[in-house]
Amino acid sequence: MLVEFAVAFATGSLALLSDAAHMLTDVVGIGMALSAILLARRSRPTYTRTFGYYRAEVIAALANAVLLFVVAGYVLYEALARIGEPPEVPGWPVLIVGATGLAANIASFLLLRSGAKESLNVRGAYLEVFADMIGSFGVLLSAAITLTTGWRYADMIIGVAIGLWVLPRTYVLAKRSLRILFQHSPEELDVEQVAAELGAVHGVADVHDLHVWTLTSGMEVASAHITTAEGASGDQVLRAAQHVLAERFHISHATLQVETSDCARRCAELSW
Repeated sequence: MLVEFAVAFATGSLALLSDAAHMLTDVVGIGMALSAILLARRSRPTYTRTFGYYRAEVIAALANAVLLFVVAGYVLYEALARIGEPPEVPGWPVLIVGATGLAANIASFLLLRSGAKESLNVRGAYLEVFADMIGSFGVLLSAAITLTTGWRYADMIIGVAIGLWVLPRTYVLAKRSLRILFQHSPEELDVEQVAAELGAVHGVADVHDLHVWTLTSGMEVASAHITTAEGASGDQVLRAAQHVLAERFHISHATLQVETSDCARRCAELSW
C-alpha cells in the first residue's frame, strides 16, 4: 500500500492513487471490523450494558462506509481537476505496482468471501476488497493503454471509473448500517406476516405492540404482547408462539408478554 502511494505521487497516476486509497480503507476497515468483533465477543452483557457491545460492529461498518465516501469523493475531485491538462504518466512503474496490488487483493478477497455472508462488518470489508480488486485491474488497464497508445486521458478516466464503481456499494452498506442503528425491521422480514402467524396460533385472541429489529448482523430480536383467548393455556400459547418465531422467522431471542383480555385493555390505555 505504501509503495502504491509512493509510486502514485512519483508518477502522478490518479488511477494508482485511487487504488492505493482504496487499499488504505481496506486496511483500516478490516482493522475496525476485527476490533469491533473482538470487543463484542469479550464484553459480556451487564446490568448497565444489557446488550454488551454488539452494536460496535454496526458502528464500525457505518464508519467504514463514510470513509469510502470520502475517498471516492476525493478521487472524483482530483480527476475533474485534471480534465484540462492531464499529466503524462509513465506506464511501466504503474503496471508493475498495479499487478502486485491486484495479487494482494485477490488473496484478501478469497479469505473474506465466506464470512461476508454472515457478518455485516465483514461484508463491508469484503466489498471494499472487491472494489479495490476491480480498481487494481483498472490500474493495469490504464497502464497498458498508456504503454501501447500514449493516450494521457486513460489514467484519469480509469480513476473516475474506480470512484464511481465504489459509490453504489458504499451506499448499500451505509443504508443497511443505518437501518440497524435506527432499529428498523429487517428488510428480508415481513412483520405483517409475523403478526398474522402469531395471531393464527391456537389460543391467541390478539397480537399487539409487536416490534422486530436487528441487534447486530445475524441477530434478530422481537418483542410482543399476546392476548390469550378465554380458557386458553398461557404456557402452551407461549411455547407455540416461540416455536413460530424460531422456526418460521429464525428469531430465537424473543420477549413475549402473554396476557388476558382484561390486562390487554389496561395496556391499551398506555402510550409511548
